[in-house]
Amino acid sequence: MKLTDFDYDLPLELIAQHPADKRENSRMMVLDRSSGSIGHEHFYNILDHLKPGDLLVMNNSKVIPARLFGIKEPTGAKIEVLLIKRIEGDVWEAMVKPGKRLKTGDIVNFSDEKLFKAQVTGDGQEGTRHIKFIYEGIFNELLDEFGKIPLPPYIDRDNEKEDRDRYQTVYCKYEGSVAAPTAGLHFTEDILKKLEEKGVETAFVTLHVGIGTFRPVKTETVEEHVMHYEEYSVDEETANRINKAKEEGRRVISVGTTSTRTLESAADAEGKIVSGQRNTNLFIYPPVYKFKVVDGLLTNFHLPKSTLLMLISAFYDREKILEAYRIAVDQKYRFFSYGDCMLII
Repeated sequence: MKLTDFDYDLPLELIAQHPADKRENSRMMVLDRSSGSIGHEHFYNILDHLKPGDLLVMNNSKVIPARLFGIKEPTGAKIEVLLIKRIEGDVWEAMVKPGKRLKTGDIVNFSDEKLFKAQVTGDGQEGTRHIKFIYEGIFNELLDEFGKIPLPPYIDRDNEKEDRDRYQTVYCKYEGSVAAPTAGLHFTEDILKKLEEKGVETAFVTLHVGIGTFRPVKTETVEEHVMHYEEYSVDEETANRINKAKEEGRRVISVGTTSTRTLESAADAEGKIVSGQRNTNLFIYPPVYKFKVVDGLLTNFHLPKSTLLMLISAFYDREKILEAYRIAVDQKYRFFSYGDCMLII
């Protein structure tokens, strides 16, 4: 398929720059695959579309304050560093800007008061760098002090205090993502409690969102695109619960594209989830991909020509998804990370 097959027109004013006043107040478009109907509701109505025995699978990865601003020694040039993933120990893969100013051996200082520096140790993939941190104290505490939440580039503003809370899910647990699993941002503790009371089960997987979130598809043909590897894990208890739900004919509903990729990556040829910690570069796009585990999907509205739009088009139908997006534009839904959501069931 051509990359242009996944394009659509989006007015800039519909790109959400701030979260909704309350998490659960986001709007929710509901796509019914059996009837083809499209409904317009709010996220706090999600319980109306779930039934006892459904299993919601969520990504509990936590966003780290991965954006750092420093000074190159000894020139004083300003450098921006975006951590992508930990390679080993204190060595990370990172995007740097401006990249031409940083060569192997160069040092960037992030603090005048404390020892918190990084030295470039080599080149990574697609223009990234490998950097090794040099510091005194506890790394996570220093990163929390000097780093900023890495808001996506389409959010055209500086970090604000609320981003530390609102760009995390209420159930986040394991640090490692450089972008939020945004479909989960709509959940509240109260909604999670109501799900439990209704008999809707929840399970958690972990996929640390990495560089793939920031890399546009550059090939004219979709099939030529290669996904960047991301790390995921599924524990044995979660795998057993998902497999039991499938065996009993209960719905497995994925919260977000990252949970979807985790489930589909962890499934064997028979569709059974295999526990463990692995890396995946699974690329899901229509019409070739056949889903093995996921029966329903909650997701935000995604960028034109993105791999995420391709994933949901594989789950439902490309033309119907694009029509739903056109309706979302007409109805002035809010798009992308801090925007509204879509439930496909």
